[in-house]
Amino acid sequence: MTFINHFPGANWGKELFVRVLPVFLRTLIVLFPLILSVLWTGSVYAEPTSPSAAQYGDLADSLEDDARRQILIDQLRGLEGAAGPEPLGVAGEVPAAEIAEGAPSGQTAQQVSLARRMASATGNLAGDLGRQFAAVAGLVSGWFGEDGGAPDQAMTTTPFDIKAVTAALINIAILIVVTFAVFWSLRALVGSAFGGLSRWALAGSRKLAILRTAVAVAAAALLDVAVVVVAYLAGTFLAPLLTEQLGADATRLALFLNAFLIVELAKAAMRMFFSSRFEGLRLLPVSAQQARYCNRFLAREAGLIGYGMLVLVPVLNYNMSPALGSGAGTLIMIVALLYAAGVIMRSRASLRTALETRANQAYGPIRLLLLLLSRTWHWLALGYAVVVFAVTVLNPETALPYVAVATLETLIYVGTGLLVSVALGQLIGQQIQLPERLNASMPRLQARLNTYVPTALKVIRTLILVLVAVVSLDAWRLYDLSSWYATPAGSQTVSALLDILIILAVSAAVWVGLASLVEHKFSPDENSTAAQAARGETLLGLFHTTLAIAIIIMTVMIVLSEVGVDIGPLIAGAGVLGLAIGFGAQKLVQDVITGVFIQVENAMNTGDFVSVGGNSGTVERVGIRSVALRDLYGTYHIVPFSSVDAVSNFTRDYGNHVGEYGIAYRENIDDAIVQLEAAFEALKEGDHRDNILAPMTVAGVTALADSSVNIRVVIKTTPGNQWAVGRAFNRLVKIYFDKAGIEIPFPHTTLYFGEDREGQAPAGNIRLTDDRVVASQDGG
Repeated sequence: MTFINHFPGANWGKELFVRVLPVFLRTLIVLFPLILSVLWTGSVYAEPTSPSAAQYGDLADSLEDDARRQILIDQLRGLEGAAGPEPLGVAGEVPAAEIAEGAPSGQTAQQVSLARRMASATGNLAGDLGRQFAAVAGLVSGWFGEDGGAPDQAMTTTPFDIKAVTAALINIAILIVVTFAVFWSLRALVGSAFGGLSRWALAGSRKLAILRTAVAVAAAALLDVAVVVVAYLAGTFLAPLLTEQLGADATRLALFLNAFLIVELAKAAMRMFFSSRFEGLRLLPVSAQQARYCNRFLAREAGLIGYGMLVLVPVLNYNMSPALGSGAGTLIMIVALLYAAGVIMRSRASLRTALETRANQAYGPIRLLLLLLSRTWHWLALGYAVVVFAVTVLNPETALPYVAVATLETLIYVGTGLLVSVALGQLIGQQIQLPERLNASMPRLQARLNTYVPTALKVIRTLILVLVAVVSLDAWRLYDLSSWYATPAGSQTVSALLDILIILAVSAAVWVGLASLVEHKFSPDENSTAAQAARGETLLGLFHTTLAIAIIIMTVMIVLSEVGVDIGPLIAGAGVLGLAIGFGAQKLVQDVITGVFIQVENAMNTGDFVSVGGNSGTVERVGIRSVALRDLYGTYHIVPFSSVDAVSNFTRDYGNHVGEYGIAYRENIDDAIVQLEAAFEALKEGDHRDNILAPMTVAGVTALADSSVNIRVVIKTTPGNQWAVGRAFNRLVKIYFDKAGIEIPFPHTTLYFGEDREGQAPAGNIRLTDDRVVASQDGG
């Protein structure tokens, strides 16, 4: 399992990598770089400025005058002889004109290949080592005879000498066999080290898998490079022996050694991504079979292009004909093109299926882009391959080295960006779990971190993608990034971007820190009462809103100043606007100021039952400008703080049920009090026993009313439960009064018929109109 498998969301990525990358990387080196080289070549070889009319006139005068015309011809001949490739600037370099002078094919200095010039330089350096091994070479000279010492002379006398060719092939075959024997032997020796590094990378914590894998791959790459270098040095030590004792061409041997070094180093770089034998040393999440297939394909392409263009083509150019060498180079590129095209066409269906599967998991523009790419990717790749082939064939001496260097830089940039992105995903991309004690004091910190960290990770990955794209385009010389950065505008732009990123990061850190501090201060703990919890929630919302507004305004102002906007007028304008708003919206200012003092004084909290501004209800929201209430009928009231003269909170600390119970005048007051106390004892045994905080207080007779004697009692309850306790107590009082026969007065109507002077009342004149009533009166 590779390190990319260790972070969340890698399942679809693994499937996509397994299907896409083996196809894509097969054609990456040959296909992708050279399309950009077309654009670069066009920009480099721009047409010169057209001559002026005066210059045309001077040229015409020179051609008309015989003396001046001859001088001009001599100057052109001199420039023709002096023209040649730019010097390489390395020790032991042989001028291109000198190489061309000794070429049997008659090629000019301009036609001498870069590989031939490099081989000549390294061949001269290797010649110095030959004299140090003269004694050892004497033992070998007897085995091969003394008649093979002048193959180059034979080549100068005839375009093709079978004896010279056979001797040259034997010499280079000896060098190839020895070099590769040393190379394969050393790789076999370090195989156990590779296995140990692979096992170490796969063991241990999944969170640190990326670091272990990176270290293991880097160590394996160093070993791989060391093996290649040692094999190259072994060939370099053998080449002087062949030159001194067998008369081999040092330049020809150096051509192979240079090609061996370049090709094998390229293969070593490929093995970092497609290690087929060691899973822990494989950067890309592909199977061993896929890695083996990709490694084999890339090795074939690298060997074909590398040894063909760096060995075969220069030899043919120098010894046979530049036209023959050019034809061989074209044939090599055609074979590479056809091979890549065949791989693309064979893989188009599988890659299309993989892209469509990924598209079905995405949404919006990404889905459309993946669907379009799934149907057209092979045509794009084929067109790209054709363009690469054309550029390489038309201008191999400049395009091929340029493409190789740009490709290497691009791979380094992309690999580094991918490594950093995956490392960040493994280190901080997983769910963050904070200790329980910290969660208790800062309950929202874990959720906030799990929201901000993935967002920050997406931003960082986007920045990495942009940076990789910028430096990769610079590697292809589409623009000169270093020159642009050297300008004042470039340095200021980069500085401003870095400052903005730092400002945003600091702002996010300040917000997280202050918000967590507020939570630590106002979040209720396990021992908090309901009132304390409600107050904490209210203050948390208020301070969070205030902090967010302040941080956003300050961040925007600082960012604007970094991008060159003068924020002085903005601040002054904001002050004037604030003053104008203060005069024009006095009620709003009064709302805010009153709300702040109400919160500071802890007058109400969410969940309290209060009476403010003529409305009573349960507090559902306390803002900085208003309070929202829900009354008993479900009506939602929003009361501005400017209209609040007093706050009546019915749920602070405790509540009292104050009840007045009237009895008839003929009843005994002490008996009634006994029944009230009995009803309270029954209340304490019922469902409300936990809501009663103290024994009932009997205040006594509070009034001798018109039709009743009123007795007042007070029951202390938990806050907000006084109404429920009162309703339950009223029920019990009615039950106990009925059992004791104590009358609870209710309104009566008295009919008065008047009386005469003697005090006699006249008889009531009662008339009944319902026969049923008469019958009942008669007993019927």
